[in-house]
Amino acid sequence: MGAYNPKIDAYIEKSADFAKPVLNKIRELVHEVCPDVEEAWKWSFPCYLYKGEMFCQSAAFKSHCSFGFWKSTIMPDPYGLLSNEEGNGHGNFGKITSLSDLPSDAIIKEYMKAAMDLNDRGIKVAKAPKTEAKALPEVPETFAKMLAANSAAQQHFENFSPSKKREYLDWFYDAKSDATRQKRYDQAIEWIAEGKARNWKYENC
Repeated sequence: MGAYNPKIDAYIEKSADFAKPVLNKIRELVHEVCPDVEEAWKWSFPCYLYKGEMFCQSAAFKSHCSFGFWKSTIMPDPYGLLSNEEGNGHGNFGKITSLSDLPSDAIIKEYMKAAMDLNDRGIKVAKAPKTEAKALPEVPETFAKMLAANSAAQQHFENFSPSKKREYLDWFYDAKSDATRQKRYDQAIEWIAEGKARNWKYENC
């Protein structure tokens, strides 16, 4: 029988009331279908491993939960339920706000068994071909001045990889107003001075 990870216990306990039954239901079904499951804590949310590989994961957000399969793009989808599009709530079943948004237990189990079968057979998702790196967006003049006035932030930013720099720069350019952009500049300076990437909250614990 797979062990229960105390980090996931704590995560569910701290989740919103609407999310707890959803996360617990997914967890119960995982253990029922996959007695050898290994519970893991990755990217700050519950992940479930089988034979050393990810096979499904769940998460709770402010107003919805997500549930998906690591190899969903190559799994059979007899019910046409597996969405792999952006904006689907970071899972394969859309934004889940209650147990009624989940497929039936029987259908979930069927998908879980299919995911496990891929791990049994050692089948992996093909890596996307490398594409030519895009040039970094220009650092906004206002933000450049803020960096120059904060030596710690400037040093960390200069040492960031191009991808980490891009995360911040894209965030700035996505702002819909000058006020929002300025708030993002202020927050970025605080985080960068501490050596944090834009998405530091979602990095592995």
